[in-house]
Amino acid sequence: MTATSIGKSAKDEAHSTLDCLGMNKLAESMYQLLLRHPQWGPHELTTELGVPEEEIRDGYAELSKLALVWPCREEPGRMVAVQPNLGLGVLISERQAKLLKDQQELEIARAAMTELMRDHEAGRSSRETGEIEYMRSLNSTRTYIAELANEVKSEILALIPRAALSPESMEASKRLDQDVLSRGVSVRTIYLDSVRNHPTTQQYAAWLTGLGGEIRTVPTLPMRIIVTDRKTAILPIDPKDSSQGALLVRETSMIAALVALFERLWDSALPLGTAGRRDGKGLTPQERELLRILGSGLTDEAAGKRLGLSLRSVRRIMADLMTRLEARSRFEAGVRAMEYGWL
Repeated sequence: MTATSIGKSAKDEAHSTLDCLGMNKLAESMYQLLLRHPQWGPHELTTELGVPEEEIRDGYAELSKLALVWPCREEPGRMVAVQPNLGLGVLISERQAKLLKDQQELEIARAAMTELMRDHEAGRSSRETGEIEYMRSLNSTRTYIAELANEVKSEILALIPRAALSPESMEASKRLDQDVLSRGVSVRTIYLDSVRNHPTTQQYAAWLTGLGGEIRTVPTLPMRIIVTDRKTAILPIDPKDSSQGALLVRETSMIAALVALFERLWDSALPLGTAGRRDGKGLTPQERELLRILGSGLTDEAAGKRLGLSLRSVRRIMADLMTRLEARSRFEAGVRAMEYGWL
């Protein structure tokens, strides 16, 4: 990309690739030009970018606020760009800290919601609460799933956020799947991308597809959800602990929201059994999601749980990404990923 093309982008594009750090497109273009041409001043930038000198002054003000330019010692009155590993590195660290804080606050809110749900249920004399039923054990949940499978008429939608299925789980699922598919019921399931590395699950997927079922995968899933006939849904009381039981939901608006979530995930998912795809940057969906998760400040262990990967696999994928980014540290990898538009 030439300096001239950078100038055109500043005028023609509404968003900066670094807008998540608080930088608009003009400021980003000025920063790139000042890095390439340290001797340039306002006059050269005005000529190159083709914008009024007043906008150049505003751009300098924004870059100064972000600590990405500082006064030149040799030429008083001229500003020079701070190297990316210093200037952008600080901004990225601050952004990561904010994302981590937001994530922690969301986890606290989720825990509070779960506790409120438990308190609410404890005050009821029956598990029946209108359009919602509480199933307090894993066995009762499994029993009710079997009952729903017997009653379903037209469609089953399922999100299964597990790295792999156990042989016992697959055998139990096969009996139910074969029965509902033989009755002409549509069965669509979304798993994690990580199941592609599990041969037994791949065999199960081939068997299910042969009967008419459909399976796709995505990098991450929010929780386990099963929706039958777009009328009934089962989801966990606590997404992190299935032993707490499940909710049976019949409330129309909640079912509509769950179906909309499923359809959105389905549209972006990749059919299991087809080759993995890479985007224009050469990244798989799983690699991009790993960069996003780690960039938010979460640990390798937490990233592995979300992606259904072992700690070893997370570190292997990250090591490969660092090699492709030519980065010697995680911090440098984050900076380069932002520069390359990977985040």
